Amino acid sequence: MAMVLETPKPAPPRPAPRQRGRADRNRLRPVTMVFVALVMLGSLVPFYWLINTSLKSGADLSSGSLYPTDPSLQNYLDVIHNGNFLTALGNSVLVGVVTTALALLFASFAAYALARLKLPRKGLILGLVLSVTTFPVIAIAAPMFKIWSDIGLYDTLAGLIIPKLTFALPMAIFVLTSFFREIPFELEESALIDGATPFQAFRKIILPLAVPGLATTAILVFISVWNEFLLAVTLTSTPAARTVPVAIAFFAGTNEFEQPIGTISAASVLVTIPLLVVVLIFQKRIVAGLTAGAIKG
Repeated sequence: MAMVLETPKPAPPRPAPRQRGRADRNRLRPVTMVFVALVMLGSLVPFYWLINTSLKSGADLSSGSLYPTDPSLQNYLDVIHNGNFLTALGNSVLVGVVTTALALLFASFAAYALARLKLPRKGLILGLVLSVTTFPVIAIAAPMFKIWSDIGLYDTLAGLIIPKLTFALPMAIFVLTSFFREIPFELEESALIDGATPFQAFRKIILPLAVPGLATTAILVFISVWNEFLLAVTLTSTPAARTVPVAIAFFAGTNEFEQPIGTISAASVLVTIPLLVVVLIFQKRIVAGLTAGAIKG
């Protein structure tokens, strides 16, 4: 009796690595969307509660309801007609703009040196610069209060700009260094061959190409200076030099037993909305600034 041998069936083709990776990403997409939604919810709920409280008044402030039963803009009107708040708002704008401009000026030169010049141990230098950002501000608040009082900088806008600039510079240098490294060196080399000085090449070639990086750095520095509280409350004592975060902390009610929750919430909304608008408009540049130089090739 003859035996019939079955021909083995060929194994099904294995999916290509790219197809497997795409399938894995498709399976993870719902989980990622749920996670993103939870993060957004956790970020937006406090801001909604802030707006909700700012629209309440009287006994409604302590009700704990999810929406104001009798919405009113009186808290916003009280904040706008508060002279100390408007003064603090002007101080915050002035300190933020001057600090940002000085940070861009000094950081652009330092970042250019770290990105282009042949300096020994550039990585160590950049690491030391970034280490300033990890230094606790509370550790220098008391000594700076004493020094500023002795030399006459206490309760002045200049006394706020100097320390804020100190902590803003490391971040500005780091971001700009990453941008300068991405600019092709051949462009600068061509300018030097044509007779330009290094400073002319920096001013006419590098800076125009680094405008996105400069804009990103300006936004990040301004936001950090605008939100800073500890140095502002330590180095000021009168409304003439206080910034917005400190002015809001010193809000008082109509009597000593009333907590000004409504006006504080309204003022917080007023100073937060401009920052949100700026971040939403320039979010792509902010992300580009934070990730510049992270991917090679």
